[in-house]
Amino acid sequence: EIDAEEIFKMRADGRVNEFIARQQMLKLETAQDLVEKTRNAFATTQGLGWAGVVKNTSTTIGSCGFNSIDFDNLRAEFGAELSVQFWGKRMSIDVVTEIVNFGFSHLNFHTIDAKVFPNNRGAIVLLELLGFTKEAHLKDRIYFNGKFIDMAIYSITNPNH
Repeated sequence: EIDAEEIFKMRADGRVNEFIARQQMLKLETAQDLVEKTRNAFATTQGLGWAGVVKNTSTTIGSCGFNSIDFDNLRAEFGAELSVQFWGKRMSIDVVTEIVNFGFSHLNFHTIDAKVFPNNRGAIVLLELLGFTKEAHLKDRIYFNGKFIDMAIYSITNPNH
């Protein structure tokens, strides 16, 4: 079960949002709403989320999953976040590999996409390491905090299709 307090602590740290266009989380209730939204997305088959938990503990250190699922076209958008104190420790490789494999083998997705800020080198290196390739660079894609931000789209195709 996702721990709203742990999600709140992670998202209240402004650095975790450095490469995500969203405001810093200021209230625990916002994290509780996010947990409920994640449950509702699963219940309506619009998304599928997992909590990242330290092995042999119940400490939530991140979240990841399919933010949106398009079953008609066998596509999903992958997204993730990790608590700042775990950045650079290569913990995400196994997790993202398993989620991509799950999407291909159990959900029969043809393509999995990830949208990233072009300057998010950590995410881009991870995606490329796992076989994602850059499909697009969208200029001024998002308007956030008074400025336009570019986005890059990376994708991977199911090798069994």
